[in-house]
Amino acid sequence: MPEPVAMPERRQSQFEFVAMLALVLAVIAFSIDSMLPALPEIAQELSPDNVNRAQLVLTAFVGGMGVGVFLAGPLSDAFGRKPIITLGFGIYALAAIAAIFANSLEMLLIARFVQGLGAAGPRIVSQALVRDLYQGREMARITSFIMMIFILVPAIAPSLGAVVIHFVGWHGIFGAFVLLALVGSLWLNLRQDETLPPARRRPLNMTNLVASAREVLGNRQVQLVAIVMTLGFGQMFALLSSAQQLFSETYHKGAQFPLWFAAMALLSGIGTVLNARYVLRLGMRRIVTYAYAMQVVVSSIMAVLVIGDLLPEALRFPAFFVWAVSVFFMAGVTFGNLNAMALQRMGHVAGMAASVIAAVSTIGAVLIAAPIGLLYDGTARPIIMATLICSAAALWMMRKVEEV
Repeated sequence: MPEPVAMPERRQSQFEFVAMLALVLAVIAFSIDSMLPALPEIAQELSPDNVNRAQLVLTAFVGGMGVGVFLAGPLSDAFGRKPIITLGFGIYALAAIAAIFANSLEMLLIARFVQGLGAAGPRIVSQALVRDLYQGREMARITSFIMMIFILVPAIAPSLGAVVIHFVGWHGIFGAFVLLALVGSLWLNLRQDETLPPARRRPLNMTNLVASAREVLGNRQVQLVAIVMTLGFGQMFALLSSAQQLFSETYHKGAQFPLWFAAMALLSGIGTVLNARYVLRLGMRRIVTYAYAMQVVVSSIMAVLVIGDLLPEALRFPAFFVWAVSVFFMAGVTFGNLNAMALQRMGHVAGMAASVIAAVSTIGAVLIAAPIGLLYDGTARPIIMATLICSAAALWMMRKVEEV
C-alpha cells in the first residue's frame, strides 16, 4: 500500500508551484546550454594555444554537480528542503560572480566546478520537495509538467546565450546566472512553505546516513527503476554527445544545427504533455513500458533502413530527424514517471533517495554514452544500435517493476 503523505500547506497554486520548480530546474539546463556560444571567445581569450580546453568549462560544471548530488539530498533530509536549495543557489551565484572576474582558464574551471556543486542543491532537493507534497501518479503528472518546461530550455538557451554575448561578452553569461539564481531563490522563499517539518527530519550523522543509503539501495523497486533510468539516460546522452557530428558531418546540416536542435526539443516536449494528460488514467508503469516498446520498434526499423542502406538520399536526414525526435519524446514520457515510481515508497528519506538515484543513473549513463560516442564512424549506425539495445533492455527490466 502507498504510504500516507501529510500534505504541508503551501501558499501558491499548483500552476505557480510547477512554474517555480520548472524555473529552479531550468537554471541547471541554462547553465550548460547557454555556455555553448561562449566557448570560442573563452578559448581565444583564456586558452589560445589549446582551444579544445575551453570545453572543460562544461565538464567542470557537470563534475561539480556530480559531487554535489551525494551531499544535497541527505542535507535536505536533516535541515529541510528550502534551506538547502537556498544554500545551493547561494554557492552557485557566488561562484558565478567569481567566474566573471576569472583571468585564467584554471580560475574559471574552479569557479565552474563550485558552481556545479551549488547547482546540485536545486537539482536534487526539488525532486524531494515534490515527493513531500505528492505521491504516485499525481507526482508523475506534476513532474511531467515541470519536465515539459525544463525540456524547452535547451531549445532556446544557446540563442539567449548568443544574445547576451553579443551585447556584453562571455562574462555577461555569468551575470545572467546570478540573476536567475536570485529570482529562483526569492520565489522559493517568498511563496513556498517548508515541506519537511522538523518532526520528520533525520539527524545528520553517519549512522543515519548509512541506514538511509542501505534502505534506498536495498529496495528492489528502486534498484530496478534506477537501472531503467540509467539505460534511458545513457541512450539520450549518447545521442546528445554525437548530435553535433551527426548533423554536421553525416547529414551536412551544421549551419542549421541550432534550429534543428530547437525543433527537436520542442517536438519532444509533446511527450511530457501527453504523459501529464494520461498518466492518471493509464498508470506510470504502462506508459513507460509502451514508450520503450515503441522505441524498440522504431529503432529496429531505423536500423534495418540505415544498415541496409535502403533509404534514398533525399529521405536519409528526414528519417534520422524523426528517429531522434522519438528518442527525446521517449525521455519526456518516461523520466518523470520513473522518478515518481522510485521515490514512491521513499518519502521518509526522499532526499537521500533522490541523491542515490541521480548519482547511480548519471554515472551509469556516462559509462554507457562515452564508449558509444567513441564508436562514431561517420554514420548513425552506432547510436541507433545502442538505442535499440538500451531500449530493449529497459523494456525487459520493466516487466519486473511494480505499478504504484
